[in-house]
Amino acid sequence: MIETAEDYREAVLSQQWWEKRSFVGCDFTEADLRGLRTQGCTFDQCDFTKTDFEGSRHEASAFRSCTFDRSVLAGTRWSSCSMLGSSFVDCRFQKIAFTECDLSLVSLSRNRLSKVDFSGLRLREANLTEADLSGADLRGADLTGARLAGAKLDGADLRGARIDANGLVQANLSGVHVDTETAVAYAAAHGLVIH
Repeated sequence: MIETAEDYREAVLSQQWWEKRSFVGCDFTEADLRGLRTQGCTFDQCDFTKTDFEGSRHEASAFRSCTFDRSVLAGTRWSSCSMLGSSFVDCRFQKIAFTECDLSLVSLSRNRLSKVDFSGLRLREANLTEADLSGADLRGADLTGARLAGAKLDGADLRGARIDANGLVQANLSGVHVDTETAVAYAAAHGLVIH
């Protein structure tokens, strides 16, 4: 069953268990989703403005082209989820956990993502412009095509991450932990001739 354009504004849906439900264009503005558990659910073009997800758990669920504006994501767990094309604006990411998730084409620009663990995730073509990624774990992440202009990366760990030449030119890698391969690619992207 697909729920289309349903109005869940300010609804209290905390501590519920949703399995294999589909939502298209639904409005969850200021809804209470604390402790919600989803498995195999899909959310397409849904609005989660000011939604409280604190402590929720999501497994094999998809949140595609959704809006998360000032949403509370603290203490949430996302496992094998797709966030493809979703937009995050001024959200709270404290103690958030992503495992084997696809964050391709997401917009995380200007968000505080300090010390968030993005290791091994797909962040292809993600917008990380001016995001605070200081101390973030990006080991093995796929950042191909990601926009990194103005991103704060001091203390971040990029060992084993895939970053294309454009990303390496945009990013300020001062104080970033990298492996030899990334260091060589960074030097080459900045015009150094390596022998």
